[in-house]
Amino acid sequence: MSEALLVQEAGAAPLAAPASGARQFWRRLRAQRAATVAAAVVLLLFLAALAAPLLSALAGQDPDTYHPDLVDSASGGVPIGSFGGIGADHWFGVEPQTGRDLFARVVYGARVSLGVAVAATFLQVVIGVVVGLAAALGNRWVDQVLSRITDINVALPLMVIALGLLAVVPPSFPRPVLIALVIGGINWAGTSKIVRAQALTLKSLDFVSAARLGGRGRWSIARRELLPSLAAPVITYAALLFPVNITVEAALSFLGVGIKPPTPSWGQMLTEADTWYQSAPTYLLLPAGLLFVTVLALTVLGEGVRTALDPRAASRLSIGTGRKQRGERTKERAS
Repeated sequence: MSEALLVQEAGAAPLAAPASGARQFWRRLRAQRAATVAAAVVLLLFLAALAAPLLSALAGQDPDTYHPDLVDSASGGVPIGSFGGIGADHWFGVEPQTGRDLFARVVYGARVSLGVAVAATFLQVVIGVVVGLAAALGNRWVDQVLSRITDINVALPLMVIALGLLAVVPPSFPRPVLIALVIGGINWAGTSKIVRAQALTLKSLDFVSAARLGGRGRWSIARRELLPSLAAPVITYAALLFPVNITVEAALSFLGVGIKPPTPSWGQMLTEADTWYQSAPTYLLLPAGLLFVTVLALTVLGEGVRTALDPRAASRLSIGTGRKQRGERTKERAS
């Protein structure tokens, strides 16, 4: 999903929500069956990532212990048994050559992949909101300088810059933290553009003018008047950006400049599995399938959040937005 499309979708969110908007938002979101299922999947994935040590302990395994007796050294390290060595002791099988438990590595890898995406998204939102508000509330010179910096940031190729930065940073620096800083520090321009455009519109409204006439300073107006009204478009954009960050982290790890062994991540597991797709397909299908399900669920949830925050915008996902949602919109128009 391109950044331009993300900005367009997030910018369609309403500028401000009424006090009872939270209840209406949850009601609209629950009316979308696809978004509800996607939210349940995302919640399950996050719970599994947070409970990775507990789940690994329940399975009686850990992500770093080698089991050379579970692989066939004569055939190059192929796991012994069907479906990659799946059994009562190893629920997802074992890793080729090393025999490490795949279930433990998958749940620990979820912590890294989801954690990097959360940190990168948070950093993008913070930088984008600060720069966007500064451009909207500053004088003409400040606005022009920050707008040009934002335009340059938009033009920067994210993957190329990230590859260069990750290649020169010393390996002693914590890799998950570095990846989150690189992604968040490069790809914040979309949030900034949304915040600036919405803040410029809000500046002309009566409640902001009244606060200015009351002697409130710029940053006091931004904190008390603008930020609550900017919550809807910023949340919408963050929900749409989160799956993109997961994909970027996986791509960087797949290219060999992301998470380094022995720390597991889904992208790093894909890097090691690309030579085993014939002899041990489970090793490739597990991280690939989890990445697909996670990105799909987050995308559907982000679309549901966008539609719930702006009921006037029709959802592009027709699944789960049928008769029940139309009845909900009819009820809202009647009220």
